[in-house]
Amino acid sequence: MIRKNQRLLNIVNCLLDIFLIALAYLLAVWLWLGVYRDNLLNPAVVLLQNGAIFPALLYGVFMAAIYYAFKLYGSFRFSTLLDETIALLKANLLGLLLIGMTLYLTRAVDFSRGVLVLFYVFSTGLVVLKRVTVRHFLRHFRMLGYNLKHVLIVGNGRLAFEYVDSLRRNPQYGYNVLGYVAASEKQGLGQHLGRYEDLPDLLAGPAVDEVIVALEPHETQFMNTIIASCEKQGAKIRIIPFYNDYIPSRPTVDVIGSVKLISIRTIPLDNMLNAALKRGMDIVGSLVLIVLTSPIMLIAAIGVKLSSPGPILFRQQRVGLNKKLFTMYKFRSMRVNANQDTGWSQNSDPRKTWFGSLIRKCSIDELPQFFNVLKGDMSLIGPRPEIPHFVEQFKETVPLYMVKHQVRPGITGWAQVKGFRGDTSIEGRIQCDIWYIENWSIFLDIKILFMTIFGGLFNTEKLEPAHAAQPPENEQAGAEPPQEKTE
Repeated sequence: MIRKNQRLLNIVNCLLDIFLIALAYLLAVWLWLGVYRDNLLNPAVVLLQNGAIFPALLYGVFMAAIYYAFKLYGSFRFSTLLDETIALLKANLLGLLLIGMTLYLTRAVDFSRGVLVLFYVFSTGLVVLKRVTVRHFLRHFRMLGYNLKHVLIVGNGRLAFEYVDSLRRNPQYGYNVLGYVAASEKQGLGQHLGRYEDLPDLLAGPAVDEVIVALEPHETQFMNTIIASCEKQGAKIRIIPFYNDYIPSRPTVDVIGSVKLISIRTIPLDNMLNAALKRGMDIVGSLVLIVLTSPIMLIAAIGVKLSSPGPILFRQQRVGLNKKLFTMYKFRSMRVNANQDTGWSQNSDPRKTWFGSLIRKCSIDELPQFFNVLKGDMSLIGPRPEIPHFVEQFKETVPLYMVKHQVRPGITGWAQVKGFRGDTSIEGRIQCDIWYIENWSIFLDIKILFMTIFGGLFNTEKLEPAHAAQPPENEQAGAEPPQEKTE
């Protein structure tokens, strides 16, 4: 039943897209050629004069075909609205380019670039709005118990329990667990329907939409029999591998002959186009930001020079892309000290100068790193770089710490806008960094940039009073104070 419902939903979805795309073209023609150019408010007159009815239907069918090629007609239970919207933006852009190129090369009709631009805006907006509405409608009905997908679980180990728990915490997915088959009975998974050898009889009827195989490592000898039973009955199979904990959220599979290779760490920035897009954004962004912040940097440089003796810039070795060392620049906010390669500054530190405390509070001390971005050592957005001393420590104590070095470090990042700045949890920071690395997109970078500008410039560090600029007695006697701020 669920397969029939899905096919019907796909057909309705496609027809609605054709209608909305055709409507978007008609609106574009009326507004641009009628209202804007000729001051004609009657849409019927404008559309008939420009012969827009047939092209509107043609474009609707054409765009629906592109949506089908982009796999936009199917089940979106587990995908996010952002993923679907990005796919729609790409599909609409491709369709617009193909339509414009075809009209230009064939010169079948005179066409207006203004109409095409409005057509792209209206079609994208209408289709996205429709998809949001459909998602809300389906989620509501699934939570009421309709349009459910009935699944049978094979196995009763940890993975099976985690799967069932995820479904229970997310009823909007619309999954109903009929029960499980396993060698023994356990509580918490639902109804025990039998052993592995009973699977063919359980699949004989139409009640099961999907079989979830969640065997533990010691049960892999049953895999061939279970898969053969499912395929004999034509049941759809999904497998949760026992090495599930090591697979990334978006794995890639390469095929060499008959061997399938699963990449444990999938990084979108390994794609040359993605890397070029991000680097282009870094170059343009750093140049613009250097120009815009140059007055602030000039004032900061003068303030640092007047606040305490020593250089204006603080230079420090950090570990960057592919574990290569580079020199990172910051405005100096502490007095010159001898412990700058191994120390760790704290929220309230009497060794900070008053002016240094101020520029740190406002993140002005980070502005020289725009030159690091321009050089290619850093990116505007990415995991914060660390000094070699702490990298050697953390790689032994913090799981997955070294994964962050597979991308360029950044001035700000997902961890920073989530509150992991300064003297905070390294484990929490690394979890945010890895999520960013695996889920990178140019839209995510733009989101982090705006979150930083409108909420992440001021940190929680305390402003040191002016008298704190005087070094304590132990420092005067030659004790080694900590270094400049580390991330």
